[in-house]
This record gives sequence, C-alpha cells and structure tokens, in this order.
Amino acid sequence: MAWWSRTQGLAEQPKKSVPKGIWTKCERCSTTLYEVDLDANLKVCTSCNHHFRMSTADRIAMIVDEGSWQEHDRELESGDPLGFRVDGKRYADQVKGTTKKVGAGDAYRAGTATVGGIPAEVGFFVFEFMGGSMGSVVGEKITRQFERAIANKHPAILFSASGGARMQEGVLSLMQMAKTSAARSKMREARVPYIAVLLHPTTGGVAASVAMLGDLIIAEPDALIGFAGPRVIEQTIRQQLPPGFQRSEFLLEHGMVDMVVSRKDLKKTIERSLRWFERGRDPDRRTGQPLDDVELPATD
Repeated sequence: MAWWSRTQGLAEQPKKSVPKGIWTKCERCSTTLYEVDLDANLKVCTSCNHHFRMSTADRIAMIVDEGSWQEHDRELESGDPLGFRVDGKRYADQVKGTTKKVGAGDAYRAGTATVGGIPAEVGFFVFEFMGGSMGSVVGEKITRQFERAIANKHPAILFSASGGARMQEGVLSLMQMAKTSAARSKMREARVPYIAVLLHPTTGGVAASVAMLGDLIIAEPDALIGFAGPRVIEQTIRQQLPPGFQRSEFLLEHGMVDMVVSRKDLKKTIERSLRWFERGRDPDRRTGQPLDDVELPATD
C-alpha cells in the first residue's frame, strides 16, 4: 500500500515545464540553446551557425558606435488613403496597434551615426512592423536618408528585411520603388557611397528596387533574397528549382551579391568597406583624381 501511495502521489503532481525565455531550439539543427549564450553570440547558433532573426534595436546597437545614434523622422505616420479593410479591420487601426506594440517610426528607422568612427547615414527596415513592408512612410524615410547622405557627404548604409511593398496602400506603395531608386541614383551622381546589407528575408518590391542597388551588396548567410517566393516561381514555370535557390550563397555564386558575411564579422566588414570608400573618394594629391586603384576590402 505504501508503494502504491508513493507512485500515486507522484502521478498526481503537475509536471514542471521549462520557463519561457531560457532555452531555444535551433530551427536548422534542432540543438537546444541557452538563450543567454545565444544572445551573447549575436543570435547565431553555436552549433550550426544558423542566423536567428535579430530585433531592430539589437541590430542598431550591434552596428553603430555606442552613443552615436541620432534618429530622424520618427514623427512620420502612415495614412489610409484607400480606406483599406481586411477581415473587417481598418488599415488605420492596424497601423495604430502595431505602433503601440513595436514603437513609433513605422517599418523603417533611419539615423545619423558613426560606424568605426566614420560618420554615416544608416537605415534599418523594421521587420517587426508589418513584416517590414514598404509603404509611403518607409519610402519617404529612405529618400530623406539618401538626401541627408548627399547633403552631408556621408556614406549611406541600408539594412533590408522586408516582405515587400505594403498592399494596404496599393499603387502608392509600389511608387516607393521608383522614388527610392531615383534618390539612390542622385547619390551615384554625387559620388556618395551606398552599402546595401540584405537580411532574411529581403523580398518583393524592396528586393526589386533599393535593396539591390548598392555600390557594395552584403548578405547575411542563408538569407532568402528575391522577388517572388520559390513556391510561386515553381508553380509558374512548372519546374523544380535548384537547391539553395534565392539564398545568399546561391546569389553570391551567380554574381548578384558581393559578399556573404557572418553576423559576427558584419560590423568590421562594413567599417573596412567605409574606409575603402573614403580612400577612393579622396583625390590623389599629385593628380587631383580619385584614388580608384585602392585595394578592395577583404573578409576574414
């Protein structure tokens, strides 16, 4: 009877679950990771090098020099020109709710900062805000970032993580593709460098415009980069796509990006690239011509 009582008592006790926020299972290799260690490793799996999605706030802190970030245009807010509704919910209410949850600034944050001591105009798509979709506010903020880069003679750096154009704004969102591309073209005319960094995912209208127009295009490992998704393409052309299609490494092999850089090396690679651009823009004292023959930045 004593044995039965003991086992019965154990069976009746509720099972203790592991509290949230302590352990995370890797999406690729299924390794169980201690979240403190994962955060210390910049959200990169210590077992297989899988890059987890990183919050925009953490990425800003990772890239810019401490204390140098001065954000611009946070007051800009999306309107609802079409009176758009989905599942009975107004777009204006959706924006308001997301702003309350994520913070002001819509799906893009731009600011002036230093990176490795070099002043730059830096912008980040906020994937937490409606999948980083590009509407009128995002297009305006990117355009203003590029205009500041021209006015201040600062290089521009743009980190893309987006599902594409924001359907709730219709053709106005598609217009941002042309608007941001035109602003980027003015930077090229002014010989102001532009570094594009492609994160997971960079798709749709963002990938088809400003994200792929950098003087230097860097991608994080295994990021999904492309216009339409692989399943849509396969259904359209009725062919099976090759392994790794639309991933960073595939794009590097086919000449669509210049580098695939691990997150732990990303800041120092950007710093090295900025120094290279700085040298290339300074005129040679003997000839007065730009130094175009400097050595390209190398990755470790």
